[in-house]
Amino acid sequence: MTGLTFDTGALIALERRRQNIARVFTTAVVDGLIINVPAVVVSEWWRGQTKARATILRAVRVEPLDTELAKLAGEAMASVRNAAAVDAIVMASAARRGDVVYTSDYDDLTRLQSYFGSVRVLSV
Repeated sequence: MTGLTFDTGALIALERRRQNIARVFTTAVVDGLIINVPAVVVSEWWRGQTKARATILRAVRVEPLDTELAKLAGEAMASVRNAAAVDAIVMASAARRGDVVYTSDYDDLTRLQSYFGSVRVLSV
């Protein structure tokens, strides 16, 4: 594992100071693990500047959506019925690096494990 990937639910939980994800976040920072967030996740989460959002955003690596990532996510969506684009992008992003994904949409992301079998998904 090279790092962690957070989805929108993980960012919301972190912003709301949920103990479980706050502990994961703090441990990752202390251990020097990179926390990756696909840019599309930021667009789902961001609802204006707050001190908490700015702090979180400074502490993570925002991954842009490049053509290869978009195509990989699209292939996953073709393979997994009713998969959402954001979820497929999160899983494709994590798969490229070997990250663990933290999510509040555990059921949706674990369905995508049929395509991204190497990605470990954990609930926040």
